[in-house]
Amino acid sequence: MSGLTAPLAGRNALVTGGGSGLGRAVTGALLADGAHVVITGRNEAALKETAAHLGPQVSYRVCDVSRPDDVEELARGLAGEEISILVNNAGIAGPVAPLTEITPQEWDEVFDVNVRGVFLMCRAFLPAMTARGAGDVINIASVSGKRPLLRRTSYCASKMAVIGLTTTLAGEVGPLGVTVNSLSPGPVSGPRMERNFRLEAERTGSTYAQAEQDFVGRSALGRMVTEAEVGEAVTAMLRMRGLCGADIDLSAGMVAR
Repeated sequence: MSGLTAPLAGRNALVTGGGSGLGRAVTGALLADGAHVVITGRNEAALKETAAHLGPQVSYRVCDVSRPDDVEELARGLAGEEISILVNNAGIAGPVAPLTEITPQEWDEVFDVNVRGVFLMCRAFLPAMTARGAGDVINIASVSGKRPLLRRTSYCASKMAVIGLTTTLAGEVGPLGVTVNSLSPGPVSGPRMERNFRLEAERTGSTYAQAEQDFVGRSALGRMVTEAEVGEAVTAMLRMRGLCGADIDLSAGMVAR
C-alpha cells in the first residue's frame, strides 16, 4: 500500500484451519492489510506449505481446536504475541445423509470441530483481549441452516450454533472493548462443493454439471462466491469499527434477508 499505512499494520492475527481453503484465503487477505498471521490446523504439512508460500509474516502452530489440551498449549505458546484478531475458521463438512442415517459419532465430530472449537478458542484468547480492552473475533459460520439444505443437518445445525454463540458473546465482551461477529459465506467454489456435487449427482443419477447448475441457479448472481471474496469480507469487517454482534451473509444472493 504505497504511501499509506496498512489498516492492520502492527496487529497479530490467529486463523484456525489456516492451512488450506478459506483459511489460506483469509490469511492472504490479512497479510495484504499488514497483519502478521499465525495459522493453526491439524495438518502440519499443509500449514508448513502455506506459511512458506505466503512469506515470513506467516507462522504456524499445529493444533486440534476440538481438544482443550491443544488449545491451552497454543494459548501458552502465543502468550507473548498479543493476538488481537482471532478468526475461527476451522470446520468440517460432516456427513451427507438423511438425519436418520447419521451416527451419533458423526454428529459429535461435526460439533466438536465446528462449535466446540470456536468455544475453546474464544475461551483461551478472549481474556487477554478483554484485559487490553481491544480485540476482534470473527467466527466463520454459513448460510447453511438459514435455508433448507437437505441431508446436511449436522453441518447446518453446527453453523447456526456458531451464530448464536457469536451474538451472545458479543454482548458479553463488547462492553470490554472486544468485537465479535460472524461471517456466513454461501457456497464457496472449491474442493468441498465439488465433493458435494459429485455425491448429489450419484444420488440423483444426474450429471455433475446438472447438480452444480441446480444448486448455483438458486443464487441471485447465478454463481458461488470465491475463497478470495471471503478473505476480502473478513478484512472489510475488521475495518467496520461499529460492527459487533452481527452476522454478515456473503452468498452471491443465495440468501436474501
